Amino acid sequence: MKTVKADVLIVGASMASSAAAKRLVDAGLEVVALERRTLPREKVCSGILSPRGHRFLVENFGPLPDETLHEPKSCRGVTFHFPSMISIPMDFTGGPTPHLYRKYSDHWAITRSGVIVHDNTTFTGLEDTGRYINVRARREGAEVLYTVRFVIGADGPKSAVTKALYPGYRKGIPWFMVGQKFQKIIECPLDSDYFHFWFHPGLGHYTWSHERNNQQIVGVGFPSGGNLHKAHANVERYLEEKHGVRLEPAERLEGLAQNFGPSLINRYVFGKGNVLITGQAAGFFNMLAEGMSCALHSGAIAGESISEAVRRNRPVQEIYRALIASEVKRCTDQWNPLRIIFGNPHEADFKASFGKLSRKEKLTVIRELADFLKIYAPYRWGRQILSQSLVRMLTGEYSSGRWL
Repeated sequence: MKTVKADVLIVGASMASSAAAKRLVDAGLEVVALERRTLPREKVCSGILSPRGHRFLVENFGPLPDETLHEPKSCRGVTFHFPSMISIPMDFTGGPTPHLYRKYSDHWAITRSGVIVHDNTTFTGLEDTGRYINVRARREGAEVLYTVRFVIGADGPKSAVTKALYPGYRKGIPWFMVGQKFQKIIECPLDSDYFHFWFHPGLGHYTWSHERNNQQIVGVGFPSGGNLHKAHANVERYLEEKHGVRLEPAERLEGLAQNFGPSLINRYVFGKGNVLITGQAAGFFNMLAEGMSCALHSGAIAGESISEAVRRNRPVQEIYRALIASEVKRCTDQWNPLRIIFGNPHEADFKASFGKLSRKEKLTVIRELADFLKIYAPYRWGRQILSQSLVRMLTGEYSSGRWL
């Protein structure tokens, strides 16, 4: 069996991995990242980056090259649509943001981080001895043993690292199927400068559409166990009947399982011992399912925490949990009803756009939002969201006692 030694092993080669690797490599540590597929690899994602995520990429990796972008190359903002046919367009407060082609943007970022990447390598397990961690993997069919001081799990929502630490974790959280179809446009009155989202209980838990490379993406999310094609057909009919969207049959379908419950109710998982969990693996997911910006920032915090733990000879979990609290606030604030009502936690000003509606329209939108939220009732998130909102208001923080 081949043995590889390093200071840090990162599982995954995505945005969170790149940010963590950049901090660690810059600190002079020897870092290896594992990626189970061949790079550059495809990534299921809308590709719409937040202004905050865009700033991070430019500041840490430089200007984005053209090959990392889809057409249209930028997104101006978000438009909310309601069953009453009221639509609320909102520009991003930081200006238009890039429309990332994740296959190449992820590869560009991980390459510029300076990390050593082992692709075609699958994580299979780990053992934390306290002094070092033995990580088992398979690379091109052969067993590989990595002996390292720290591990970062940045391998997405169905994280194998999280499963290794907490075998029952996946069974205790609800999963949603998210799928997007790519269809050539015959006619599409939807503004291509915006990401479109529908608050419509009859369409699904998460319904969106936007243009990419002369095709329209039609996306839908629903609890696992449903029929993806039926859900899409329902949305396609609605878009044609209500918005005049006419599309050719789908050329391609992308789908995956997602979970965004932890960020709503402050139930993140950050690891234990010298193993850190970050990005979407930890539960970070912004409203409207933009996960790239919080992946970048939480990944950077994971890298900084290890660097600081080495420098100060302090327990890395102690440092990580103190530093990650800022990203928890940024992410969970977006789902916090008190912050939404009395603050402005998003990068598109919903309150200002909502204020432009007539009194009748405002009442209609409030009623339709309440109807939409009812489809989440089976998950019993309401009381948890409210209790965490009150804790945040009274203490200025979210309770770290809820984190794994």
